[in-house]
Amino acid sequence: MTTDLQAAGRTYRVRTYGCQMNVHDSERLSGLLEAAGYTAAPEGTDADVVVLNTCAVRENADNRLYGNLGHLRPAKDANPGMQIAVGGCLAQKDRGEIVRRAPWVDVVFGTHNVGSLPALLQRARHNAEAQVEIAEALEVFPSTLPAKRDSAYSGWVSISVGCNNTCTFCIVPALRGKEKDRRPGEILAEVQALVDQGVLEVTLLGQNVNAYGVEFRNRGAFADLLRATGRIEGLERVRFTSPHPREFTDDVITAMAETPAVCHQLHMPLQSGSDDVLRRMRRGYRQDRYLGIIDRVRAAMPDAAITTDVIVGFPGETAADFEQTLDVVRQARFASAFTFQYSKRPGTPAAEMEGQLPKEVVQERYLRLTALQDDISWAENRAQVGRTVELLVAAGEGSKDARTGRLSGRARDGRLVHFTAADGVRPGDVVETVVTQAAPHHLVADGPLRSHRRTRAGDAHEAGTRPSTPGVSLGMPRVGVPAPLAPVGGCG
Repeated sequence: MTTDLQAAGRTYRVRTYGCQMNVHDSERLSGLLEAAGYTAAPEGTDADVVVLNTCAVRENADNRLYGNLGHLRPAKDANPGMQIAVGGCLAQKDRGEIVRRAPWVDVVFGTHNVGSLPALLQRARHNAEAQVEIAEALEVFPSTLPAKRDSAYSGWVSISVGCNNTCTFCIVPALRGKEKDRRPGEILAEVQALVDQGVLEVTLLGQNVNAYGVEFRNRGAFADLLRATGRIEGLERVRFTSPHPREFTDDVITAMAETPAVCHQLHMPLQSGSDDVLRRMRRGYRQDRYLGIIDRVRAAMPDAAITTDVIVGFPGETAADFEQTLDVVRQARFASAFTFQYSKRPGTPAAEMEGQLPKEVVQERYLRLTALQDDISWAENRAQVGRTVELLVAAGEGSKDARTGRLSGRARDGRLVHFTAADGVRPGDVVETVVTQAAPHHLVADGPLRSHRRTRAGDAHEAGTRPSTPGVSLGMPRVGVPAPLAPVGGCG
């Protein structure tokens, strides 16, 4: 990639909305801009380029985008050389409508052409007019692009992009496209590159990770990938998100249980506990299958923390349907849940369904669900009191609280733990401590540390350096039967 000479000395800031895939894309956007000659704007200063990486999943996404663009307009008026770029799912959906409604926007780019941003900024400056580029299909995996990672100790690694599901409430497949899988060797090479820089934890990322291998016609590809990733020397934690109950298979459970580096944490979206609602959602599974997966996970990994997503108020949801959802939540005993009030998204089948529920009905059910889940989460967390936990000390979350003198970290099961700080403990280090208190959404460990291990990731955080990967391959993955997953450090 060539450097934009006009970018020298110009600063940027990327604002991210939505899912982990957007967070991952934003790391690529930052890497691309830095490779082109831009530098990150210091906190508290105005940036020469502001990039909004948007989400289109929730109903208020449009209002949020145009509200933020409105807030940026005075800064743009005061500094005509400032540039504003809009990318992500909402850009893919609204396209030129964004420039029509906010003519002070300089660049609009879609989910399939993240790599075009520096050239579009340069073209907008040269032509003195807005540039809109929306590719209809993915040409280059985002993971082949340079990245500026936010964390010295943890990284996202994309294994696929897009989704082949047809859930009636979801607009993502229309905006991210059909699933495209990366080759196993490319994924493992990216993980190895991160580990070589001191990263201790990776999260394998996809819209539907356990459908990985559909292009290879290998149903066991994801379980194989978990095992191979877990064998990489120096990698201590492997997570993944998000799976889908319809494709979730027992070989994945076995791989999680038998691979020490794979964390006993599972995010398994439920969406509804009613078979009738699941049918209208076109989810492809029913209550019994879902609960069967939960039972098998807990049989193999009794310490597993299981989290979920639930949508309340889907069109046609009856009081009896909602009671079934509450019943499944009681049986599953999730460690935590992301709960959503159904929001109509234009272009989805659910938006045209009969039985759209009044907002007050949806709100009442939502409050009942969140109250139930908070009670369960608190009870599940109280069961952790007295347990020794290994924590990866977190930045942001890991900033010392001046009032309590605590730092924070994540246990292997994903729970957030606030613990008594000790001299020399840094984000990226690993400590062991004993849980002393519980709250619905976190744990507390007020006591002396049982151990503290300084790590290369902690050294990197202390030095202010972050992993920066240039990408490990070019172009799209090849379609066909893959070679077997290679030994650690190899390529498939």
